[in-house]
Amino acid sequence: MNSILQGAWLGFSIAAPVGPIGVLVMKRSLASGFRAGLASGTGAALADLIYGALAVAGVTLVAQQARAVALIGGLILFYLAWKSWRETPAADASAPAAGGLGQTFLLTLSNPMTILSFAALVASVAPDSPAWFVAGVFSGSMLWWVMLSAGATSLRGLLRERLRVLNRIAAVTLAAFAARALWLYFR
Repeated sequence: MNSILQGAWLGFSIAAPVGPIGVLVMKRSLASGFRAGLASGTGAALADLIYGALAVAGVTLVAQQARAVALIGGLILFYLAWKSWRETPAADASAPAAGGLGQTFLLTLSNPMTILSFAALVASVAPDSPAWFVAGVFSGSMLWWVMLSAGATSLRGLLRERLRVLNRIAAVTLAAFAARALWLYFR
C-alpha cells in the first residue's frame, strides 16, 4: 500500500504544476467541455505512467537525450501556439476528444521537465512494489487532470464570450514554453 501512495503523490506532484499541458487541458475543457479536457489529461497521465515505469526500471537513457527531446517538444509547442492563436472558439467546440489524448500524450513524452522530474523524484523513493508504484503514478496524475478538467468546465459558462481572448493567452503561454524548450536545446 505504501508504494501506491508514494506513486500517487509523485504522479499528482508532477502533473499539478501548470505548464503547457495544463494550459491545453484547461483550454480544451473551457472550449469543449469536461470529456475533451479529461481526454487530454488522460494522454498526459499515460505518458506519466510510461516515465514512471522507466524511472522505476532505472532507465536513464531518456534523461540523457533531454536536448533532442527539448527540440521536438519545443517545435510541437510552437505549432500548438500558432494553432491556438488562429483558431476561433467555434472551431474549438467541434474538436474531437480523442485528438487531445494523442496530442497531450506526445507532448508530455517530449517534455524535458517531465523526464527530469521523474528521474529526480524516483531516485529519492525506493518503492517496495514497482508495479503498484507505477499504478499510483497514473492514479495521482489522473486525479489532477480530473480536478483541472472539472474546474475549468465549471467556469465554461462564465467565460464563453471570452474564449477568443483565452485562446490568445494560451497561445502566448504555449509559445513561451516552446521558447524555453528550444533554449534548453540550443544552450
